[in-house]
Amino acid sequence: MSDDQIAAAGHRPLPRVRIVQLNHPTLRALAAGDLVAANATSPVPLTGMFAGPEWRYTWSLRTAQVEREPACAEWVTGVIWDEQARCAVGRAGFHGLPDASGMVEVGYAVDPAFRRRGYARAALEFMLDRAADEPAVSVVRATISPGNLPSRQLVSHYGFVETGEQWDEVDGLEIIYEVRRAASGRFR
Repeated sequence: MSDDQIAAAGHRPLPRVRIVQLNHPTLRALAAGDLVAANATSPVPLTGMFAGPEWRYTWSLRTAQVEREPACAEWVTGVIWDEQARCAVGRAGFHGLPDASGMVEVGYAVDPAFRRRGYARAALEFMLDRAADEPAVSVVRATISPGNLPSRQLVSHYGFVETGEQWDEVDGLEIIYEVRRAASGRFR
């Protein structure tokens, strides 16, 4: 659907975003909660939310992951960057490289100051397009807390179907959603 069609249907067009990958020094600084050091090495300016306690665990995971397997740096969590507003609005990316079965898992979080503006949807579309560009990917997964209705509705809109559940040591119970590559080669 084009922006004009969306506007005609009474919906606001999605913001134009890209996911900006972060280098190792920036990931390490964010994991330590050091916004000044992170901004000294980040390709885009970051806000306090990025170095805050709510997101540090993710940055710690991704820092260790990139140290173990540098090739995953282009896949893991980066910055949701609004191209028009020229600002960082959240974080998104994959949990790692495609696994042996061709599965990648998406993750995203939008800064509360920017929620309800289409950023999660735009970031998910960006990730689905990225996955479609990689021939090794056949399945995209999202794991979501049962109480996170907005995210559950979002992934359902893109053809994700519930395939099970899992227990996450940090997040607790999560519902597993997956979407398979369509005959068109896309994931939506």
